[in-house]
Amino acid sequence: MNPLAKQLNETLQTENPNVYAMLSALGKAIYFPKEGILSQSAEAKTKAKKYNATIGIATEGGQPMHLKVIQETLSAYNPKDLYEYAPPAGKPELRAAWRAKMIKENPALEAKGFGSPIVTNALTHGLSIVADLFADAGDAVVIPNKNWENYELTFGVRRGAEIVEYPLYNDQARFNSQGLRDALLAQKDKGKAIVVLNFPNNPTGYTPDAEEGEEIVAAIRDAAEAGINVVAVTDDAYFGLFFEDSLHESLFSRLADLHPRVLAVKVDGATKEEYVWGFRVGFITYASANAATLAALEQKTMGIIRATISSGPHPSQTFVLRALTSPDFDAQKAEKYEIMKGRANRVKALLDSGRYGDVWDYYPFNSGYFMCLKLRGVAAEDVRVRLLDQYGIGTIALGETDLRVAFSCIEEGNLEELFDTIFKAVNELLAK
Repeated sequence: MNPLAKQLNETLQTENPNVYAMLSALGKAIYFPKEGILSQSAEAKTKAKKYNATIGIATEGGQPMHLKVIQETLSAYNPKDLYEYAPPAGKPELRAAWRAKMIKENPALEAKGFGSPIVTNALTHGLSIVADLFADAGDAVVIPNKNWENYELTFGVRRGAEIVEYPLYNDQARFNSQGLRDALLAQKDKGKAIVVLNFPNNPTGYTPDAEEGEEIVAAIRDAAEAGINVVAVTDDAYFGLFFEDSLHESLFSRLADLHPRVLAVKVDGATKEEYVWGFRVGFITYASANAATLAALEQKTMGIIRATISSGPHPSQTFVLRALTSPDFDAQKAEKYEIMKGRANRVKALLDSGRYGDVWDYYPFNSGYFMCLKLRGVAAEDVRVRLLDQYGIGTIALGETDLRVAFSCIEEGNLEELFDTIFKAVNELLAK
């Protein structure tokens, strides 16, 4: 094993042996090289005042070389904030700005110990880092049965983990905290579990309320007290899009200092929060009151980044940083929030109007981009295909009965026609 990896592991074994036990084989083996091109280039950047012939970029006239046809579309930005490599952990100013934003939007975090967010290539990359660092073949990844299909690829296919599902809703159409608790406690023999909490949920658009949030925290605490090391991941892709009386803070705040056997990891990003999907700017943040633990986890995360993408794109980090520090940011974001809330409320009003009879139910939703219909007497795939072929309308079929509708991308004035047409397609199939 590389001496740097061994040193990081010894730090974790000393400072937080439970976190060390959570690491996968790759997580134990990975490290960020302190000697090599990056470290020597960083040293040269501060000391090489005459010529710096270290890192693989081209310069011209004292700034990064660039093409006019590109720079003329980005004239508001200094070339040094676009063309140079970003640091593996991301632009320091962006990391600081995102951390400040996290505290502003999650006030309970201010009293908690957590690290500086590390920039990822959006949320999928952040989840992939979690999988690489903590998931070995056969490890349990606990998720609800209504989930983003990429979890299977990221944790199951790539890392060989066992996907353990529990029903998202209980008999009262509320979050199934007992199901979560049972799924976690079933891992006692393994002594380890990774739990992914995705709120607002994709595909259902559901976020628990305060009481349900307490139950989720209690379930994870119970697992920890039963001797299970829990990597508790909050996938906060749609954070902030809360339209009703639900939790408005990430559960990361509650999990940050929950138990010595719980490692809270927050995966979030500008991708959906700030409506910049193609920018691919996300973050991964670890919680711990121990600075040495945070430093070791950051080094291992940087090692994963260095070994996969080297570093994230610099221009999009610069764009997001400029937005976060703009005096107009909050007002513009509030404007978009109201549009999204209006669409969600219109969907709920239509579904509750009685105009669609009993051909479907809908799963509770109160947040995010999506909602799901539960169709009766007809297959979701048949409805999806009919809508697409006969009416030019795209939806997502999930399993036998569920049809996901993304109201986020439909203007409020078109929602009535959308659901009326879905209703029409369902009835046409029922009549066959």
